[in-house]
Amino acid sequence: MLCAVCLLPSAVRKCYFGRFFLPRDGTFGILFLSHFTLAAETPMPTTLTSLPSWTALKSHADNVRGQHMRDLFAADGKRGERMTLEAAGIFLDYSKNRVTDETVKLLLDLATACDLKGKIGAMFSGQKINKTENRAVLHTALRAPKGAVVTVDGENVVPAVHETLDRMSAFCDKVRSGAWLGYTGLRIKTIVNVGIGGSDLGPVMAYEALRNSATRVIQFKFVSNIDGTDFAEATHGLDPAETLFIISSKTFTTLETMTNANTARDWVLSKLTDPGAIAKHFVAVSTNAAAVSKFGIDTANMFGFWDWVGGRYSMDSAIGLSTMLAVGPDGFREMLAGFHEMDENFRTAPFEQNLPVLMGLLSVWYIDFFGAETVAILPYDQYLKRFPAYLQQLTMESNGKRVTLDGAEVDYATGAIYWGEPGTNGQHSFYQLIHQGTRLIPCDFIGFLKTLNPLGAHHDILMANLFAQSEALAFGKTAEAVKAEGHPDWLVPHRTFPGNRPSNTILLEKLDAKAVGKLVALYEHIVFTQGAIWNIGSFDQWGVELGKVLAQKILPELQAKDESGLHHDSSTNALIRRYRASRG
Repeated sequence: MLCAVCLLPSAVRKCYFGRFFLPRDGTFGILFLSHFTLAAETPMPTTLTSLPSWTALKSHADNVRGQHMRDLFAADGKRGERMTLEAAGIFLDYSKNRVTDETVKLLLDLATACDLKGKIGAMFSGQKINKTENRAVLHTALRAPKGAVVTVDGENVVPAVHETLDRMSAFCDKVRSGAWLGYTGLRIKTIVNVGIGGSDLGPVMAYEALRNSATRVIQFKFVSNIDGTDFAEATHGLDPAETLFIISSKTFTTLETMTNANTARDWVLSKLTDPGAIAKHFVAVSTNAAAVSKFGIDTANMFGFWDWVGGRYSMDSAIGLSTMLAVGPDGFREMLAGFHEMDENFRTAPFEQNLPVLMGLLSVWYIDFFGAETVAILPYDQYLKRFPAYLQQLTMESNGKRVTLDGAEVDYATGAIYWGEPGTNGQHSFYQLIHQGTRLIPCDFIGFLKTLNPLGAHHDILMANLFAQSEALAFGKTAEAVKAEGHPDWLVPHRTFPGNRPSNTILLEKLDAKAVGKLVALYEHIVFTQGAIWNIGSFDQWGVELGKVLAQKILPELQAKDESGLHHDSSTNALIRRYRASRG
């Protein structure tokens, strides 16, 4: 007997139309009714690529792909003024993108179809949107003003955030003023931050970005790599009696961090000898009081943060202790104010006036409809030299995912590769590929109207290059223009620039603490927007686990004298044996 709907025999146990198991002895009427009843109760899941707004964008992309920005600007004399957005002290010119007004409308439709507004609200309200770890995602609470209410599991977390900030401030005032003395009574002259991942990249980036306003009385060093060279070079020439270490590890068990921490402990005791000296030369950013105390650190100098703060989103938590020591409590709070301004734009602004939403949607446009695999971050300020490296972790650890929140494998591209260098250095390095290579690389140019170091015409030249590069990428140089310059025909192809290379230009007044907060929050929320569209988990990072687990297994094998007991693949076994042999 056949099913009236899918025409499968009733003996077939699973009907893919109704998505339920059929009884072997079911009657025609029961089968027919079951199909329509159960199909209504369990509708087929809607995937991203089946959304009408996605389909419309795909069709639209086929039309836009053949248009050149030269023609778009020629057809709209006000395009460069109209396709701009200003919010939270950031000016965005997105006119040099391969988009039309229709493109923007369709992207906003996609955001609505993916319930981006609802997902933003879920994050800010403390819902546990990090599903695989059953955690809230509330780095935004770290910069919420005193008096705000942000609830997690029925508790307002803002008072605890400000209590930690106040404790950090009191500690930093002591160290910066010289009231905090080392074990021998000498003033602290060097701070060494020991961490890895988010416990290093954020503090390093922030220190370099804010070096102009940082104290020059204390020098700052950063140790992250397990390679002993990192520690050796960071501490070269330092006096343990004048050095303070910040050990940043939430669990106080991270292999790289604790290996470096124990090496630092031995280094301090090699001169000061008394284990009691540890309490005057080490503080901790951690939540593991027992391990911190066992190490020798006074838990009164332990600064914690919460499981709803992901590592790569933690630079404005206690992980930023080195930043506060560098720029002072007031400077740190200015940075938090900048974060909060951008948070509010993301949380409240209509999408067409929402900087992170618009930039996030534009990146989805190129990644999913133009096949772009990378995004170049090009800050035209030397102080932001570590900003692209910081964004690498923020973007790729967040959205480097191949399954949706429901565990289904995606059938579209997700996280792009983010990379870059400050201008104008990059112009003499990789810009050649962006201008004349075969790959489409969207670019974000970041510049400041005022320099912190006014030296002659330096800043004018710097900004002239920023504006020139975005213009050259957009409009290129035609073969006709090259010929008109008198170049021989054989040389013309080599000197022709195709143009039509998209870019955003981001301008701020000056690079101060508030600007750093705004920029970081901008890209945090761009990442959120991308992840919301792709329906992926942007706040876990299981991909970093496997290699670390295997390393723990291999480590004793490298140190073992017994040649037996290797059960890896033939390549890994051979590499281990070769390393053993080199150690004699």
